[in-house]
Amino acid sequence: MTQNFFQTFILLLLVTDPFGNVPLFASVLNPVPLARRPRIVIRECMIAFVLLLTFMFFGRHFLTALQLSEVSLRIGGAVILLLIAIRMIFPHPDGVLGKTDGGEPFIVPLAIPALAGPSALATVLLFSRESTGEILVHVAALTAVLVVWLAVFLGAERLQKVLGPQVMTAFERLMGLILTAMSVEMLLGGIREFIKSL
Repeated sequence: MTQNFFQTFILLLLVTDPFGNVPLFASVLNPVPLARRPRIVIRECMIAFVLLLTFMFFGRHFLTALQLSEVSLRIGGAVILLLIAIRMIFPHPDGVLGKTDGGEPFIVPLAIPALAGPSALATVLLFSRESTGEILVHVAALTAVLVVWLAVFLGAERLQKVLGPQVMTAFERLMGLILTAMSVEMLLGGIREFIKSL
């Protein structure tokens, strides 16, 4: 059971990629006042956690009820990630998300698709087929991943100060490039799965 916990923990940590999402969180939260940022980080992490937990238990039924396939979820998420990645590489005056009321992100893109993206949702969907005991282990692993998210994103501000704005900008553009490649790969994978299903 312990081995299963650590395997799930590592898997969820890789698919949600909190360390890779630091530049995205930093750029999106840049226009937000410093005092508000911790609350937004906690809120977005909790939204992502609840969504993944819900998908772990009810995701398959939800997709069936809406007549949506896992392929469409993957392709849709890939398109959103690609648009965000392009804005990270080629900065826009309105920021990564465009103008938002009060300058605050809500749900998109921090909770979805940065943390609870298509790959993470597809991963927890696979857990829904397993036994009750294994599901409880997966819930514990997801809770541990939530703690890592909070530690990483609440400490991102200090990381920015240590590295400086120029290094963070360069890192953001690099991550935008990597995110572009990941989103294209995700899109191609979704298209391949769609073609196979025909």
